[in-house]
Amino acid sequence: MTDRPHLAVIGAGPAGLAATLAAAAHGVRVTLLDSAAEAGGQFYRQPATELHARRPQALHHEWRTWERLRDGLRTHLQAGAVSHLTDHHVWFVERRPDGVTAHALLGPEQEDPVTVHADAVLLATGGYEKVLPFPGWTLPGVVTAGGAQAMLKGTLAVSGRTAVVAGTGPLLLPVATGLAAAGVDVAALVESTDPKAFVRRTRALAAQPGKLAEGARYAARLARHRVRTLARHTVVEAHGSERLEAVTVAALDAEGHIRPGTERRIPCDTLAVGHGMLPHTDLAETLGCRLDGLNVHVDDEQRTDVPGVWAAGETTGIGGSALALAEGHIAGRSAAARLQGTAPDPHAWATAARSRTRLREFATALDSVYTPPAHWTEQLTDDTVVCRCEEVTAGALREAVADLGAGDVRTAKLLTRAGMGWCQGRMCAPAVAALAGCQLTPSRRPFARPVPLGVLAREHTHPTDGGLS
Repeated sequence: MTDRPHLAVIGAGPAGLAATLAAAAHGVRVTLLDSAAEAGGQFYRQPATELHARRPQALHHEWRTWERLRDGLRTHLQAGAVSHLTDHHVWFVERRPDGVTAHALLGPEQEDPVTVHADAVLLATGGYEKVLPFPGWTLPGVVTAGGAQAMLKGTLAVSGRTAVVAGTGPLLLPVATGLAAAGVDVAALVESTDPKAFVRRTRALAAQPGKLAEGARYAARLARHRVRTLARHTVVEAHGSERLEAVTVAALDAEGHIRPGTERRIPCDTLAVGHGMLPHTDLAETLGCRLDGLNVHVDDEQRTDVPGVWAAGETTGIGGSALALAEGHIAGRSAAARLQGTAPDPHAWATAARSRTRLREFATALDSVYTPPAHWTEQLTDDTVVCRCEEVTAGALREAVADLGAGDVRTAKLLTRAGMGWCQGRMCAPAVAALAGCQLTPSRRPFARPVPLGVLAREHTHPTDGGLS
């Protein structure tokens, strides 16, 4: 196997798995690196083995697709065509004259360095949730929508008995139905989008009848569990002393302002809130890949503009698992052909390409519909914490903008320390940008995650190798 071209795939979610299977099936040796203990990513997250879940498929609506990916991976692992490195947290990828080197931190403590050398790399790093603060959002019991879903899928646990699911985006539907099916009393699904907005996107939405049917099934489950849906509403404040006790929600007018007098208080001990997703582009940025807005730019083969670097899935634009699978398959086929010195035949993935086109149009339509309230920052009191890492308030940011001239995220960061903490602005950057009155733009960092200084010193003086060069 060592004489075969070697592709490093970073990320074992839908895109990474599809790319791995496609590349391995067409003559390429693949090393699949992922930070999780099991393959599947966030979408196919599995309960811990120790829990002995009897029906894990009950938490997924695409279980057969997962089984196909899982079984395919096992087959290639047994054949020696794929190496799957779990608990590998990749923090940097560098290009070299003879290929690429992925630098990772091994294990849950992320202290032991490992390097993996390959001829090329395929980035399938996924996305992360966009978080918009509001008064009380730091109370225990307030979690992101994806966090609530990950807890349920990965640990078969919930954070409370009564929940409100709020924000905007298609993720709210599976979160609300999943919690309700697990026995949680979902007091309300609070969606800020106006249902009439879907009418303006009828053509693009109708082109994906399967997705519409999926949405209808979620609506039926919500009705079966008697979950109230409050459309064109938003969370105004979360209440509680030591932990969440209730939330106040209110209706929105046509301009996105709170309608006075519509506030209502809903008792709950869990608030799962989400406002969409953002692509993980850190590794692509350190490699010098071009971005289109917040997304990694790719061509029809899923190649970036950096030679030897492919990208697929949410990192090239948030679009869901089906789109990630199509992009991953195309990227894997393209990489396999290019690494073996042949020009790929686009007809070989024509079906996936057609699916990619339709699903991208669908994702664009959804993205234009599911938008946070236009004036959500009006809800932020001056003492509302915006940057949790550095405890920077909305008032401090407003002062930096009004009195010190901060008109972009970087200047606000320099003046207030917002974004200088452990998460490096991933949580607070959208809010900082909104308060600064500027567009959210990628923040280029030298590394994709915090790295101990000792690791950097050892990498420089005594580089290690995972034995996979």
